[in-house]
Amino acid sequence: MKQKLLFLLFVLIFPKLLSAQKIDQDRISGTFFGYSFDRFVDKIERETSYVFYYDQEQLAQIKVSLVADEHTVEQLLRSVFQDTDFKFAIDSQKRIFITQGKAMRVRFPALAISNDTLRPVADTLSPRAEEVESKGDYAENRIWTVGQRTTGAGDVKLEGRVLLEGKNEAVQGMSVVEPVTGKVTMTDENGYYTLALPRGLQHIRLQRFGLPVVQRHVNILGPGTLNIYLEEDYLSLGEVVVTSEQPKNISQVNMGSVELDINTIKKLPAVLGEVDVIRAILSTPGVKTVGEASVGFNVRGGAADQNLIMYNDATIFNPAHMFGIFSAFNSDLVEGVELYKAGAPMEYGGRLSSVLEVKGKYGNQEKIQGSGGIGLLTSRFSIDGPVSPKTTFAAGIRATYSDWLLGFLEEGSGFNNGRASFYDANLSIQHEIDSKNSLRLNAYQSGDSFRFERDTTFSYSNQNFNVGWTHRFNEDFTGDFVIGQDLYSFGIESNLMPENAFDFGFNLGQIHAKGKFDYRLSDSHQFTFGIGAVHFDLEPGFIRPGTEESTIARSDVSRERALETALFFGDKWEVNNRLSVDLGVRYVMYQFLGPTTVNLYPEGVLKTAETQTGTEVFEGGQIAQNYHGPEFRVFGRYILNNSTSLKAGFNNSRQHLHMVTNTAAISPTDTWKLSDPHLRPQLGQQVTLGLFKNLKKNTLEVSTEVYYRTMENLLDYRSGASLILNDNIERDVIRSEGKAYGMEFMIKKDVGRLNGWLSYTYSRSLIRSAPDEIGQKINNGNWYANNFDQPHDALLFLTYELTKRVSPSINANYSTGRPITLPIAKFSYQGAERIFFSDRNAHRIPDYFRVDFSVNIEGNHKSKKLAHSSWSLGIYNVLGRSNPYSAYFVPVNSVLQGYQLSIFAQPIPFVTYNFKF
Repeated sequence: MKQKLLFLLFVLIFPKLLSAQKIDQDRISGTFFGYSFDRFVDKIERETSYVFYYDQEQLAQIKVSLVADEHTVEQLLRSVFQDTDFKFAIDSQKRIFITQGKAMRVRFPALAISNDTLRPVADTLSPRAEEVESKGDYAENRIWTVGQRTTGAGDVKLEGRVLLEGKNEAVQGMSVVEPVTGKVTMTDENGYYTLALPRGLQHIRLQRFGLPVVQRHVNILGPGTLNIYLEEDYLSLGEVVVTSEQPKNISQVNMGSVELDINTIKKLPAVLGEVDVIRAILSTPGVKTVGEASVGFNVRGGAADQNLIMYNDATIFNPAHMFGIFSAFNSDLVEGVELYKAGAPMEYGGRLSSVLEVKGKYGNQEKIQGSGGIGLLTSRFSIDGPVSPKTTFAAGIRATYSDWLLGFLEEGSGFNNGRASFYDANLSIQHEIDSKNSLRLNAYQSGDSFRFERDTTFSYSNQNFNVGWTHRFNEDFTGDFVIGQDLYSFGIESNLMPENAFDFGFNLGQIHAKGKFDYRLSDSHQFTFGIGAVHFDLEPGFIRPGTEESTIARSDVSRERALETALFFGDKWEVNNRLSVDLGVRYVMYQFLGPTTVNLYPEGVLKTAETQTGTEVFEGGQIAQNYHGPEFRVFGRYILNNSTSLKAGFNNSRQHLHMVTNTAAISPTDTWKLSDPHLRPQLGQQVTLGLFKNLKKNTLEVSTEVYYRTMENLLDYRSGASLILNDNIERDVIRSEGKAYGMEFMIKKDVGRLNGWLSYTYSRSLIRSAPDEIGQKINNGNWYANNFDQPHDALLFLTYELTKRVSPSINANYSTGRPITLPIAKFSYQGAERIFFSDRNAHRIPDYFRVDFSVNIEGNHKSKKLAHSSWSLGIYNVLGRSNPYSAYFVPVNSVLQGYQLSIFAQPIPFVTYNFKF
């Protein structure tokens, strides 16, 4: 009887002993003295077939000091974790899961074996479903079962979305990785991902550079959907877990792009207490502005009007308030921004230099939330949340009471006795019809009003509205459709003296429509294609009497209309694990439309009133001029190793909308002009090359890019040109060509309590009159510096987390002074004294240097509080340096005197109280 019992026990136990011996057959020998846990794991994984999964930040302080002599991995781990709170579990596939507090459950009561793939029986796991919602506490430690059990060999499709829990907002640009097979994909703009994986227990990592790695354990029985929810404040977490996979900056194909989420932007020293999206972009290499209180920015040697600024599918023509001191975007309603300096997505066009995409919020699905701020100059308030289970909204308003600030500006600036006010308002609504269809609505309006003297008031405004529809045909094919209207207007009103009262202004409007389709051929091959159209309606300028007594005569510049249509196609193809390409073509067709009257001039002569031979009249809808041509975007990336990649690219573009200005920055009085039979579209080409390298286990991100650009059909102006209310602007325009080249360097640290970046840019932007241009040529046709040419630009930004509640930041910015034209001599001519000026832009104003300091102080983090608050305080221009904005000359007692204009010539303190509920 005893022998039978012993035999029965042997039969039951022996297979388990064999299994245990098989799992623990790898044994380790060696001396580990003072090893970090990462180094210890690297050695184990190199010498055995085990794979470790753990939170590197949690185990950063663990040191390993032991001697191993034919020890099993389990024995070593028990020794390492003795007297700690860390637990480990080893599954049958030699995967080691290390957790804190409680060991992960990896044991299954039974295993089904098919095609050498182990499949845990599902009744011990999470409930099985075709669509699984992976969220809630301990989501990372559970095993989620997806799909229905199917037969057959080969991989099955796992798909789903990555969303923020509570807000239900899509997380774009998240890498979804299965580390054993090495398969990887990236979530699209709607958070969708697709992977083809083997059946059985799989471990998935979700990662985004600068943020913690998220993991899910998935038991794949067959094709299915796994929607992964990240904690609501995931994107604001300040820690990072480093993995062996390539971070986004290494793996992505496109170059010349900068992506900043709103939490990074908020860490920058706020200008006068207001978080500023545009100034955040100015802190990155290759992006410059001509000075303080200037509207717009210059990218890689391009003019300010060569940037396409988009906010939730709307075009913003003037992106600033109050002379450029504030941007036109309420930061509480912005999720993040992305700037494309080269290789913008194929659906965008119409500008030569860049595309700035500002991504607005659509609200969360859980509850009504609000936020706002009260500062010395501005106040803001926003609210978002659900209207119904399938409908969310986000709305906000911002206004200023900044008149008192102007009194602190330097005497002679022209601003110090003025009055100024502005506002902006946003509304965004999103409705999910079903799992395949969603609608969105966006409305935006802004307005500015200011005056320097009592008799003249300046005002300008943006008005934008659009609706969009996203339809998912299937898991691989998605369509997005949008239609909208964008308006920009400017006006000057003077009514103090009735006999001279006038109203001056201009209006720019466009109606746009676009259909874009994304088709996923495979995990490594995706197509984008579609069509877009913009109808321009431009009123270039008008002046009208302001009162019945006014002697001002009415005058209107001829209205202009045009239609621009584009077909586009893009192909993103991961050729192999190292080589990826992003190819695209966009064919643009432009028609300048009637009703209009076109002046006629003989070929080969200077366009003047005397050389005009007649006019040609075009009726409404008739095509007065056609322009068309292709735009190509070709980019490639080659991965040298897990931390290094080399990228190169070429792109060209066309621009049919011109800003008519003789200033370096965007001015409210600048007008716009469409390409017509006399003004050709601007053409641009750019070649780029970049090296991207991550150091110290991906905690330091280093990039170097070089570029060379050429531009044709740029607008320059003859000496003494009249640009306002000029119905014959072609007579004062000099067709020019430009070139720009440079090198951009950036080193960035996102890890730890101290983080930030250092950037340096060397660049040149040169212009000359076109060689075949007839008549006057600026600087005798030689190359000369553009108004915004600043060869050297350096910026340092650092922020340090003293505590979870207190974070000081410092920002230091240096740049070469911009070019100016100076009087260099005087002479007598016909009995009068005359001034002789240098060649255009032959001199420079003094270099620019500014240091800012700020501190963000968070309130306590008690979750039961009715509202959470924070303070932002600091000093703009800590050193009180009188950085020159411009230099100008006026005669004083018959003597020409030179003056230097500085906008902020002294330190400007600021404080803002922020709240959210």
